[in-house]
Amino acid sequence: MQITDPLLTKKEAAAILNISVPTLYRRVADGTIPRPLKIGALSKWALSDILGTIEDAKAARNLGA
Repeated sequence: MQITDPLLTKKEAAAILNISVPTLYRRVADGTIPRPLKIGALSKWALSDILGTIEDAKAARNLGA
């Protein structure tokens, strides 16, 4: 089996976005970052969701928002 969209921990997701873990959860609460996938008690973010957040921010910047 090949993993095409790896799941990230909160620390890994925050590191990619260059933010702290508390800021990650604040951005989830305000809808800027997608909610994590719940696997039992674990919270994981798909790499594609984190990269999509970056692309959304770039698009908003280009629109002047």
